[in-house]
Amino acid sequence: QVQLVESGGGLVQAGGSLRLSCAVSGRTSRSYNMGWFRQGPGKEREFVAAISRSGGSIYYADSVKGRFTISRDGAKNTVYLQMNSLKPEDTAVYYCAADPAPVSRVVVTISSYDYWGQGTQVTVSS
Repeated sequence: QVQLVESGGGLVQAGGSLRLSCAVSGRTSRSYNMGWFRQGPGKEREFVAAISRSGGSIYYADSVKGRFTISRDGAKNTVYLQMNSLKPEDTAVYYCAADPAPVSRVVVTISSYDYWGQGTQVTVSS
C-alpha cells in the first residue's frame, strides 16, 4: 500500500515562495503519475499540477501557470511543488495524489487518483 506524506506548507506573505514536498513510500514513486490538488476554504478540491511517471509530461492549471513548478526526484521518491509569487487566493490545503495507471500520463481529474496524502496548509497573507 502506497503512502503519501506532504510537507512544506506554512504562512507566507503575498509575493513569497514555498516548496511543498510529497514523500512516497510503499512503492517507488516512478510507479505513479503524480498530481497536486488544493482545496480552499468553502471551495471544492481543484487541480493544480500533474507530472507523468516518466517526468516527460507536465500540466498546470491556468491559475498557477508561470508561478508554480512541479518536479519529481525518483532517487528520493519525492514529488515537489515549487510555488512562487504566491497570492492570497492560493490559500488552501494542498494535497498530493498518485495515479497508478500503467501508462505515463498527466491527468486533471480527481477520480483518476487512487492515493492521497493528508494535506498541508498553505496560507498567503495580503
